[in-house]
Amino acid sequence: MHAKMSVLLIVFLVMFADLVNVHAVGLDRFSNDKVQLGVRPFYLVDQMEESKLKRELQQCTKKKRFQQSDFSIGHRGAPMQFPEHTKESYEAAHRMGAGIQECDVTFTNDGELVCRHAQCDLHTTTNVVAREDLRHQCKFPPEFDAQGNLTNASTITCCASDFTLEQFKSLKGKMDAADKNATTVKGYLGGTADYRTDLYATGGTLLTHAESIALFNRMGAKFTPELKEGNEDDIMAIFGSQENYALKMIDEYRHAGISPRRVFAQSFNLDDVLTWVNKRPRFGKQAVFLDGGPIPRPNPGRFLNDLAAKGVKIVAPPMPMLLKVNQNGKIKSSKYAKKAKKAGLKIITWTTERSGRIVEDVLTGGNTFYYQTILDALQNDGDILKTIDVLAQKVGVIGIFSDWPATTTFYANCKGLGLRHPYHLRWKQDRLFDDLSFNSQLLDYQ
Repeated sequence: MHAKMSVLLIVFLVMFADLVNVHAVGLDRFSNDKVQLGVRPFYLVDQMEESKLKRELQQCTKKKRFQQSDFSIGHRGAPMQFPEHTKESYEAAHRMGAGIQECDVTFTNDGELVCRHAQCDLHTTTNVVAREDLRHQCKFPPEFDAQGNLTNASTITCCASDFTLEQFKSLKGKMDAADKNATTVKGYLGGTADYRTDLYATGGTLLTHAESIALFNRMGAKFTPELKEGNEDDIMAIFGSQENYALKMIDEYRHAGISPRRVFAQSFNLDDVLTWVNKRPRFGKQAVFLDGGPIPRPNPGRFLNDLAAKGVKIVAPPMPMLLKVNQNGKIKSSKYAKKAKKAGLKIITWTTERSGRIVEDVLTGGNTFYYQTILDALQNDGDILKTIDVLAQKVGVIGIFSDWPATTTFYANCKGLGLRHPYHLRWKQDRLFDDLSFNSQLLDYQ
């Protein structure tokens, strides 16, 4: 009994010291940040058709302070205007109140995990094509004719796995785009969609997965890393197996002392999710299966019940899989959404603010993926908020990925969804109590 009380006293003292000495872990840089929404959410409210929802959101614009929300998930940071998966993009998402941040996880050729949307996207998301000292290492490097004209813009491919970590870290992030018809490197590096901007694409800082953990931790954010698929031969050569690759991602959180309750690991590969459920069960409780379709999914009830039976707790389909338009032209929950709830699954969805303007880019511009099942119900940019409202209130999603988190943070504050205490120190208590449960055998000593 004496030993048990001693252990509890030590834990209490460590927890107290950890809370008092917040500045020692770097949290002071972010803990007092005020959420800054900017003008976009208010513009979207103004664009809405007259309705009860619009009046409610108009009242909400009068709030003097907005809080961080776990409902608002930064999709690769804030890539509507910042180069994705860069420190600057993540910091922008944090300032806009994203309570959960995403690092898509891939790997370098020396086995280090890094934040990129795909194993082979460096040619469109970084300046590697302009790096004469490195670009020859690309899987399919740029080629030039005798006059110096670029001749293979449509086939250039550069992978994180083409480079060492040191080389990867020397690159600079840019907006995800390329002109596949370009005949110059400068032209190739352009191509940014006109509803985005290059205003902040002045050399984004690339991060390792471990660096993203440290950054999000200082922000007091939660984590939703996505293990990206990769070339099977590369994975075998570097990690020995897909399972080892999946476990390495989780183990970087364990080594950093992060509570499993703050981590929502994701994958489109069900085997990855089941690896976490069975081999890292404390992280597996919040593992997220990303359902990529087809849209609509045939017989969703059977599929979703099977996921639940295997131990999956959270499913994350794209927005169109959860929505439909009824006979009255109203946006409603899809059959998939209803079956997911019936199976006892929690739902996260992706991705709002990724399609640009509703009329110019979606309805007439062809950028329809995220709205493909509700096009008949769309009229203007205000329908972005209307869609979020249906997802939250009718479908019951617990979070939405957003390329501009200010929009989802605004809505979450108006509806009281996933809000955090302004100083948000509870996560530190969670971590300490989780550490205690990791070492619960100590309490068995008499």
